[in-house]
Amino acid sequence: MSYLVLARKWRPKRFAELVGQEHVVRALTNALETGRIHHAFLFTGTRGVGKTTIARIFAKSLNCERGTSADPCGECETCRAIDAGRYIDLLEIDAASNTGVDNVRELIENAQYMPSRGKYKVYLIDEVHMLSKPAFNALLKTLEEPPAHVKFLFATTDPEKLLVTVLSRCLQFNLKRLDEAQIGGQLRKILAAEAIAADEDAIAQLARAADGSLRDALSLLDQAIAYAGGRLDGASVAAMLGTVDRSRVQALLEALADGDGARLLGEVEALAGFSPDWARILDALGEALHRIQVQQLVPAVARPEDGAALAALAARLAPELVQLWYQMALHGRRDLPHAPSPRSGFEMTLLRMLAFRPDGAIQAAPSPGRPTAASASAAGSARAQAAAAVRASLAEPASPAPARVPGPARPTPVPAAAGAVDAVAVATTGGAAPGRPARLPAAAAPPQLVTDSEHWLGLVATLAEEGLLRGPARMLAENSGFLGHRDDTLRLALAPEQEHLHSSKLVQQLEDALAQRLGGPLQVRYELTNPGDTAQARAARTRDARQAEAERAFPADPAILQLVQEHGARILPDSIRPLDP
Repeated sequence: MSYLVLARKWRPKRFAELVGQEHVVRALTNALETGRIHHAFLFTGTRGVGKTTIARIFAKSLNCERGTSADPCGECETCRAIDAGRYIDLLEIDAASNTGVDNVRELIENAQYMPSRGKYKVYLIDEVHMLSKPAFNALLKTLEEPPAHVKFLFATTDPEKLLVTVLSRCLQFNLKRLDEAQIGGQLRKILAAEAIAADEDAIAQLARAADGSLRDALSLLDQAIAYAGGRLDGASVAAMLGTVDRSRVQALLEALADGDGARLLGEVEALAGFSPDWARILDALGEALHRIQVQQLVPAVARPEDGAALAALAARLAPELVQLWYQMALHGRRDLPHAPSPRSGFEMTLLRMLAFRPDGAIQAAPSPGRPTAASASAAGSARAQAAAAVRASLAEPASPAPARVPGPARPTPVPAAAGAVDAVAVATTGGAAPGRPARLPAAAAPPQLVTDSEHWLGLVATLAEEGLLRGPARMLAENSGFLGHRDDTLRLALAPEQEHLHSSKLVQQLEDALAQRLGGPLQVRYELTNPGDTAQARAARTRDARQAEAERAFPADPAILQLVQEHGARILPDSIRPLDP
């Protein structure tokens, strides 16, 4: 028998076997048990989180020979046929390959006929956003008033490309990215069933590399099993993924803490021998700094596996310095494609961290053995003062004047190094060592105000281009109109028919993206009213104008006229589309 990949072998066949997505399962289960089943469902989310799997289980629940229920038997001929992908009344359509209006017209013509075997004829259209606008328009009427025996299940990774008229006719479910704990738990279950030994470090690396996608995790697990040829350990998985060992990241941070530039660049040279992905190392550096900050400020939730090395760094580094280095790692990651070479960009990020070593932000390294009570008390006091400073900076508005440094000399403000952190103000004292800043940045400034509707629309476009807004959060922003911005509150309008886009999670994502762009935290408040001009409406007008221009210009083209007049050619309605710009 041929080998069946793990992603297919372990694909859930019942709702109870799904990992995560409890909010979707609960809604679908209630609909099936009460008989209140909508005619069109839209499942959105990133790849590998269960969109088409949930759609297939739902189709099986509708047509199970033992009756419609949330728990199909899995044994009848219908259930087995759906699992095998050969059920005649479940029509799976790949919209990426069937984008045209003719394909949709054929679907509509067949929809009027009763199902051959089951109770419902189910159309599962994957990557539905790939359908052309004429195809969507042809589908709209049937989508709004389908026959009683027809159900539509749509899946897409890019919901913002769908027409609003389509969204308003569907029940929409946003599937969540799975967290590392969920993915790791499923990997342990599968490894145990497959009788394959693996250590926790290997599982953690695979779960992290999957980036929220269980299907990606299972594909990586298949690859790791083939690579290791036996027991999976952290070293072999790291070699397969091209990642670096945590100890090397900690060595970089220890060299930074010691201010040892020669050792720092020596560690970089050692890393270069593995031909690494420098961007991933910056990601790992940022992750380590995040774990250090958690140990400093919220030690109750720190992870036990972080180990003594990170705990020692957490005791030495001031929380403000950890925040500064974390921001530098993020900025270095963003600027890496613009560097002369990835390695030089990586080195400059570390050298920037080395340059910004404010006085008093790093405790002396403890001598080998157990630290004295006095040194532990001093370190704890320094951490408490630093944590209080962080909380104060978050609670109070920033002072426009530069911070002063204790000592007899008057501080002189100097600009931050290029590309370090936005709005960084650093002060040095006359007695400080040359080239060594002596003070951490001041608190963040208030956010820049959004002045009018044009400013808002430009801001939405910028956030989308920079990748700060994606998926449903981007759709929410593009359907929002500007009402006003005062202090730290931005008022936006959303049409009542778009209320399904309004959720606390999406509003939070929008606030986070705006805070990054406007330079400070703010609150977004929505009002259900006419939004006026929106990015979505403007894009629709642009599309319609381009379509109208294409429909006007195409029949008047001399070559087309010649084909019509001399060769009897005929222009098919709805077949004209403008070229993508």
